[in-house]
Amino acid sequence: MDRLVSIGEAAKALGVSITTLRRWEASGKLVAEHTAGGHRRYDLAKLKPELFRSEAEACRRTVAYARVSSHDQKDDLERQKQVLELYCARQGWTFEVIA
Repeated sequence: MDRLVSIGEAAKALGVSITTLRRWEASGKLVAEHTAGGHRRYDLAKLKPELFRSEAEACRRTVAYARVSSHDQKDDLERQKQVLELYCARQGWTFEVIA
């Protein structure tokens, strides 16, 4: 399901400026297709995959697992859990963190 959009639409979908998208492309963070006229087109399914997930994928639940090897590392465990929660939330996943 390829849905190519202009740089303006892609910037709006991501909540960033057009200049930021150009900078991301120059640094290799994003790949844009170019039309014959040289205009950038972005695949919205790659930029915002949560908009294109199937119903079966939407019902999926991600389980993130954090552990440390000793009780003395309890603070490290809390940091691990926070990092996992942030990552899963940014991916738009339904998740549970087990420690």
